[in-house]
Amino acid sequence: MKAARYMHRGHSDAVEARAAVAELHAQVARPGLEMLLFFCSSAYDLDALADEINRCFAGVPVVGCTSAGEIGPSGYLAHSLVGVGFSAQAFAAEAGRIDTLSTFDIAAGRAFAEGLLDRLEARRYGGKAFGLMLIDGLSLREEPVAHAFQDGLGAVPMFGGSAGDDLKFQRTWVFHEGRFHTDSALLLLMSTALPFRILRSQHFVADSERMVVTEVDAPRRIVREINGRPAVEEYARLIGVAPGQLTPRHFASRPVVVMIEGDEFVRSIQHANPDGSLSFYCAIDEGVVLRVAHGVDLLARMETAFAEAERELGNIEGALVCDCILRKLEMSRNGRKAAASALFQRFRALGFSTYGEQIGGVHINQTLTGIVIGCAEADHD
Repeated sequence: MKAARYMHRGHSDAVEARAAVAELHAQVARPGLEMLLFFCSSAYDLDALADEINRCFAGVPVVGCTSAGEIGPSGYLAHSLVGVGFSAQAFAAEAGRIDTLSTFDIAAGRAFAEGLLDRLEARRYGGKAFGLMLIDGLSLREEPVAHAFQDGLGAVPMFGGSAGDDLKFQRTWVFHEGRFHTDSALLLLMSTALPFRILRSQHFVADSERMVVTEVDAPRRIVREINGRPAVEEYARLIGVAPGQLTPRHFASRPVVVMIEGDEFVRSIQHANPDGSLSFYCAIDEGVVLRVAHGVDLLARMETAFAEAERELGNIEGALVCDCILRKLEMSRNGRKAAASALFQRFRALGFSTYGEQIGGVHINQTLTGIVIGCAEADHD
């Protein structure tokens, strides 16, 4: 595979924030950077990290977020800083942010995305556009934000991920305009003449028996009843386990899926509650039909998705990925994390472990979303 020309990747596992930024800068800084995108551990001193980014990358627009783990040039990482610099020779970029997600308005979100796209198109850069959404992963607002952004973007494809905080589940952050923000969502739009393909990989297949959601607390992502019975009891019955024996491993290995326009999307269970309800990582509405799912080979599914992109695009310039933290934990348990890291290396992927993923206007779980970007035609073998 030929050397990347327009996407300059780097990482640092330095413990101290300023040292990490300096190391990343040494790897990715080039004349004419259009944008720097980074992902970092929440364990860093974020004020120091922001200050050093502003100093080292003065004059370069920078966006990013905190993570539940990073994916860098060597694959899966932890407690690190990873980033990619996009060359203005091949990319034009515009970024914007919406704050106070607790009072998010769908119409305003749609108008925001439309306005950002207008700014990108006004530059008359040419090529095709795509969007990356990064959002506070504890906001519980991914569904309306993703829906509004995609509605505003129209046919422009969008993917994204929910920011993490290294599994502390306390506070997550997005970075824009020189500092970190919480209760916020970021939209990065990029236009490029390079070929690209949007990526989605999941490894769960639905069982046949239907589950109808009959009572919910949608804003809090709590399902109280399934098929008219307490949610915990009915879910446990469907997977063949006594309600009192349910563990986080059951929830991770037997999520549920919902059918949207003929395609299956994963909805993961967070935990069982003492009142017999189930808390989810995604909002679920009353009347929705779900099916319990079982897993197949995660790594094989992911390799197939990347290989299909490679067949379509030829040589790969790079890839951006938003990969659910539950997938990384599963591969760690199964002893396959090193093989997954090798796959990420092979396709020049950079990204982060998320608290949720977005594809189009849909918020999902236990999925990898992203984009694979090919080389210019003249660079193909």
